[in-house]
Amino acid sequence: MLKMSNKFIKLLLFIAIIYQTPVYSKSDSFDEFNSKDLSNYFSGILAFENKKNSDALRFFNSSKILINKHNLYLKRYIYSLVLEDKVSSAINIVKNSRNQNNNDFFDAYLLLVIDSLKKNDFKNAKKYLEKTIKFQEYDRFNIVITSILENFIHTFSEKEILNNKKNFGNISLISQAFQRCYLKKKTTRSSFLNLVNNPNGDYSRYKFFYANYLIDNKKIDDVKDIFNDIEFINSTLLLSQSKSWIDNNKFQNFTKIFSCNNHNDIISEFLFLISNLYSSEEDLNKSNFFLNLSYYLNPKFKFNLALIVENYYSNNQYEKVKKVLRNFNKNDEFYYWFRTKKEAQIIIKEKGEEYGIDFITSKFDKIENPNLKILFDIANFYKNSKKYEKAVKYYSQIILLLNEDSEFKSDLLYRRGSSYERLKKFKKSDDDLINSMKYNPNDAYVLNYLGYSWLERDYKIDEAMRMLQKAYSIQNDDPYIIDSIGWAYYLINDYLEAEKYLKRALELMPDDPIVNDHYGDILWKLNRKLQARYFWNNVLGFEDADEDIIEKVNIKLIEGLNKS
Repeated sequence: MLKMSNKFIKLLLFIAIIYQTPVYSKSDSFDEFNSKDLSNYFSGILAFENKKNSDALRFFNSSKILINKHNLYLKRYIYSLVLEDKVSSAINIVKNSRNQNNNDFFDAYLLLVIDSLKKNDFKNAKKYLEKTIKFQEYDRFNIVITSILENFIHTFSEKEILNNKKNFGNISLISQAFQRCYLKKKTTRSSFLNLVNNPNGDYSRYKFFYANYLIDNKKIDDVKDIFNDIEFINSTLLLSQSKSWIDNNKFQNFTKIFSCNNHNDIISEFLFLISNLYSSEEDLNKSNFFLNLSYYLNPKFKFNLALIVENYYSNNQYEKVKKVLRNFNKNDEFYYWFRTKKEAQIIIKEKGEEYGIDFITSKFDKIENPNLKILFDIANFYKNSKKYEKAVKYYSQIILLLNEDSEFKSDLLYRRGSSYERLKKFKKSDDDLINSMKYNPNDAYVLNYLGYSWLERDYKIDEAMRMLQKAYSIQNDDPYIIDSIGWAYYLINDYLEAEKYLKRALELMPDDPIVNDHYGDILWKLNRKLQARYFWNNVLGFEDADEDIIEKVNIKLIEGLNKS
């Protein structure tokens, strides 16, 4: 490869900077930079923009001479450091930056706030936080972060709750609960109760912090009451692990990882909330940035790392996933099982399905008394891997162990019934699906599955059609249900009506092999044969297409629908 000239590198860098965040582009003349530094920096930019942060950091480390000469370099460099969980290094670089204008951006001041809080220096934390105000419009969460941190810092330093009229909905409610807890207010209990019983969302996570507060105040019986109705099978990892501690009288484990008396623990939880918000927006780099800040303030709360595991996994960063998973050990059974499942998923991605199944089976077989959550997960794992006999075995075990009035029984009957259907044990499948609807007659997915199954078997067509129409009336934006009702019209030879539904299903799920196959069939019946073959051809390009559907599509491509 020819070595790029110094002039050419400067041109590329200039273009890259001009067309990216202009607010921070106050660099000195590029004539002062040498070609090697510019080459490394430019490579770092490309890696950074492609979310290859480890590579980006390596290139940025090789071009540190730019740190006091180019503002955008420093911004990207410290961002990459935090993403690699090198928060202390990022803080030191910001503090040691000689050019005062160089570190004039939101993330730099946020790091200085975090550093000040870590050192119990509330005066400087407040000073640095005030400098973030001018950057609030650059990100819609910045105003939330700044305002809530302002409230917390005032509470920590002045031992009172700031009378701030800014209201950020449930984020403000969460903030107030922790402030009252920190100040040991009598209203702490009611704050947490209002939060965990909030009908406008799932705030069950805060049962852990409510329990933590009660344990700290020696209200053990109240803690047991809170977790009495929680079932392992349908609870979050944190609540399942918490219930396990309570069932085994390990109350000290709560206060080992969090305390309302520790301001760093509280800010850590707030930053974790921000990380979750970014993750829900699919901004995974921002999510990881705030999660690493959270972990920096409270490394005891290792369970929060489950979020960064999911973020890394979504970005196919499997080596990073494996590294983080090592934080979860056998002492914490639910997080260790989470680790086992994620490791199995990675093995499937890297080596193939059979290797992953063998791995998780070997781990599962070593568990003496698996709880309902583990049984449920292994059953789902087998079902997703099309090992339907084994899935049925474990679903059956769980159904026997559940109380008759358990709200989760409907879902288990649906899962077992759909497994029986795949095994062509239609009588058992129908019984389970019908029983599932006795618990929840308006479950659109059970209605859809049973109605579709009957249509495919040419069984009770009218009743099947009524079930599908009911499912569609409940969930008219679900592509699977739209596909089903469209296919129902196809089976009763109403191709024009069928085409309307399948076209919409295809718009919502363009890469689904079954939807493409169905749409091709309908187009053929409408004498649009060239288009039909186009969608059948699509099926052959999808990795998740079953062998059966591929075989049928290959026949259709040759002979049309006559002999398929």
